Amino acid sequence: MSTATSRRPYGAEGAPRGLTSPATGRARARSAPFVFLVPATLLFALFFALPIGYAVYLSFRKVHVSGLGLGSGARKEVWAGFENYTDAFHDSELLHGALRVLGYGCIVVPVMLGLALLFALMLDSEKVQLAPFTRLAIFLPYAIPGVVAALMWGFLYLPSVSPFFYVLHKLHLPQPDLLDGGPLYLALANIAVWGGTGFNMIVIYTSLRSIPAEVYEAAKLDGASALQVALRIKIPMVAPSLVLTFFFSVIATLQVFNEPTTLKPLTNSVNTSWSPLMKVYQDAFHRGDVYAAAAEATLIALATLVLSFGFLRAANRRNKQEAR
Repeated sequence: MSTATSRRPYGAEGAPRGLTSPATGRARARSAPFVFLVPATLLFALFFALPIGYAVYLSFRKVHVSGLGLGSGARKEVWAGFENYTDAFHDSELLHGALRVLGYGCIVVPVMLGLALLFALMLDSEKVQLAPFTRLAIFLPYAIPGVVAALMWGFLYLPSVSPFFYVLHKLHLPQPDLLDGGPLYLALANIAVWGGTGFNMIVIYTSLRSIPAEVYEAAKLDGASALQVALRIKIPMVAPSLVLTFFFSVIATLQVFNEPTTLKPLTNSVNTSWSPLMKVYQDAFHRGDVYAAAAEATLIALATLVLSFGFLRAANRRNKQEAR
């Protein structure tokens, strides 16, 4: 018996061979999450971090042309420093595009979030009928690609093919040109509001459904009406969802591209640099100046980052003050 026991194979730490020691098991358990993160990290680095880094690198470069620009050595890529950024700051087209997007956002963000909150409160009401169908009908426009939505609304805006203009003509009512001048902002904002309200509504509605039923029961026992419950209980308790939807809406507004680009062939009021991203596209693919486009894209990304996180910080600071 003792002979058999002495011949039993043991590892270096005294544990039987083929079995894992407790220390080794704990080490493997600690490293397991990092192993699962490797594929996502590689994809993030290859398709997100690396392109951003390369764009930032290009923003500090430019093409130096010597002589008449003829020959293989006449055009050479050189270090430009902050020259592209200085040119972008002094570019009137980029500045005017930013101002246009600001006016566009002042229409889109309040209207879209207001409608999303209203629809979410209505769907959360006990008296609503056909709630699943209504929820799907409001959310469905979000599933339509932005280019398709812009094309669809663009043809609805054209007096020659739009059924709305036909009805207005038969009723002898004025037929405004929605793709010209000031109404263009309303036409573009309408596309964004129609397509984005459903997503924001779902976010707010999900937050409403997570409120405990005991809160509503206590409010009813205190004699609160449905309007008072909505204003004093529901809206304050879904404030984090409102902040989140506002955050997403601001980012989407600063990156507007599909709607004006798609409507551009239908009207003369949308130029090639109507929005900052359209200016970047124009410089990169029409003028062939990828270096200036990279600098402009970097500035847009930085502006989005500063505005978004600045708003989040202000919202968090206000929540902490209210908690006190």
